[in-house]
Amino acid sequence: MSARLNHTIVWCRGKRKSAAFMADILGLAEPVPFGPMLVVQLDNGVSLDFYETNNAIASQHYAFLISEEDFDRVFSRICDRKIQYWSDPGQHHAGKINREDGGRGLYFEDPDGHLLEVITKPYGG
Repeated sequence: MSARLNHTIVWCRGKRKSAAFMADILGLAEPVPFGPMLVVQLDNGVSLDFYETNNAIASQHYAFLISEEDFDRVFSRICDRKIQYWSDPGQHHAGKINREDGGRGLYFEDPDGHLLEVITKPYGG
């Protein structure tokens, strides 16, 4: 059997704001509409489908493996926008990046409180 992640729904209050935030911070293509959603396409064929709700939104965690050069660009955007970031998922070490497994990584929140992570090396590798 072969199973690959194709897409996931990202629940949000405002799909335009949330999808644009994700695409902008990660340097991805503009979100495109698909039915009631706005879709952010990742480079590995997986999409994040932003869907608005008025219900409670449970914070989710989304981690993105990026190159060292892309990390510099993402980190610059985070700093330019004065977005708070942490080196750890518990959000105890503000304003720091981690250097796990010989790479770099950090955590930050999107407009709906989802915890986003960018890393340059997979953990455990």
